Amino acid sequence: MTASTTRRSTAAKSRIAAVGAIAVAGALLLTACGDQTEKDSSEDTSTKKADKSASAAPLFDKLPKKYQDAGVIKVGSDIAYAPMEFMDKNNKPAGVDIDIANALGKVLGVEFKFESGTFDQLILNLNSNRQDVAISSMTDTKERQEGASKDAKGGADFVNYFQAGSAILVQKGNPKGIETLDDLCGLSVAAQRGTANEDLLKGQQKKCGKKKIKEFISDQDTDSITQLQTKRADAVITDFPVALYNELEAGGGKLFEVVGEQIEAAPYGIAVSKKNPELRDALKEAVQAIIDDGSYAEVLKKWKAESGAIEKATINAGK
Repeated sequence: MTASTTRRSTAAKSRIAAVGAIAVAGALLLTACGDQTEKDSSEDTSTKKADKSASAAPLFDKLPKKYQDAGVIKVGSDIAYAPMEFMDKNNKPAGVDIDIANALGKVLGVEFKFESGTFDQLILNLNSNRQDVAISSMTDTKERQEGASKDAKGGADFVNYFQAGSAILVQKGNPKGIETLDDLCGLSVAAQRGTANEDLLKGQQKKCGKKKIKEFISDQDTDSITQLQTKRADAVITDFPVALYNELEAGGGKLFEVVGEQIEAAPYGIAVSKKNPELRDALKEAVQAIIDDGSYAEVLKKWKAESGAIEKATINAGK
């Protein structure tokens, strides 16, 4: 229940005829009784609504009261990362992360409301209270936990819910014969800014010596894919489920292919402010709940993302 629904203006209009002291006293008594009745009624309604949410959602009482009252958890996300999060044909958020959030909402009794933003600003937005959490295929790393990463000012805690590594996506037929990161030296390679994939590209750049990689670093992963499609880039380093999705779906499966093995698989995490441990712990319980009740597996099967499944929810498992 949001603050706007609890703020109800009441315009009490008293029409008291001052006909003697007894009439005045009677009118005052009736007014007082009327105020008390209205207050009690409002409190009863609030209690009933909270009780209804609690009974329908087994983990409702685990949430801080702020979210119980609001009925909403605001989520920051870079919604341009199919199949994890993207805008569907109706311009609504869809994907693995959105469906997982919806499943979490059912056991917690609140709505997860997604707001799109630039990936490398998500933790900053979180720590400046613009959103409550960030769910955006974000790899949990020690640097992000501690705020040492350039995209993680202030740091965050991570509730781990999925696991994925990076992959190399190339044009169909692999015209450059790319199989490993070492094969990228001397080629044009795209990656998204502020991601583990950019870090992987920068790390490989240092190993290439004089045979430098021409880097295309963009704010959205879709821009990286466009660079590959238009042949300005020879390869894209992106997350494995995203690379696989593009191999299977883009151009009816005729445009791209994934080469080599999945690279450095690591946990994804729901980012939560370090100042909000109660919400973090409630989310951990909720992730475990949807794993146990099977709804988590249903989401991954729907999006062909079973390879990223985990069996146990954790906090800050990234290294």
